[in-house]
Amino acid sequence: MLKVAKHTALHLEMRDAYDPSHPAYRDFLSGGSGWYEMKNWRQIVQDAVGRGVTIRRVRVVSEPLSDYIRWEHMLTAQNVAAGEDVRWLPRERAWDLMLPGADFWLFDHKLVMFNFCAGDGTEIPEEKSSNDPAVVARCLTAFEQVWERAIPHEQYKLP
Repeated sequence: MLKVAKHTALHLEMRDAYDPSHPAYRDFLSGGSGWYEMKNWRQIVQDAVGRGVTIRRVRVVSEPLSDYIRWEHMLTAQNVAAGEDVRWLPRERAWDLMLPGADFWLFDHKLVMFNFCAGDGTEIPEEKSSNDPAVVARCLTAFEQVWERAIPHEQYKLP
C-alpha cells in the first residue's frame, strides 16, 4: 500500500517481538552483529518520499527492551535514512491511551490496514482493513496521541 499512498503513511507498532525466525535476528541473538541491508524497504520508502508522502512510524515498547526491540532499534537508522520519521514511546508512558488491539498502517487518512501476529511474533498472513470514517478517526487519534508523547529516534537511548 505504501506504493500507492499519496500524502501520508502512519505506522503504529505495539509488539515487543515480530518475526523470531529472521536470519539477521537469529544472528543478533547468537552474538553476531545482526546487521542486514533493508534495500527493498529503503527503496519503497525513498520512492514514496520522492512522491511527497510523509511517513511516520511510532513504536510503543516495554522497558526493559526485549532482544527483538534492541535489534530493531539498531536497524532503525536505515528507516530514518530512507526518509521515515521514527519515534519510540515507553509503554509505561502510554498507560492512559486507548489504543487499537493490533498494529496498523493508516494511509492518506482514508484507509487503515491492521496487522496481526501470533503470540511469538510470527506474522499471521490475514490482514483486516477499513475505510470506515469512524475507524479511521479512532486510529488517527490513537496514532497522534502516541506520536505526541514519543521520543524521536535520535534521542531515544536504550535503557
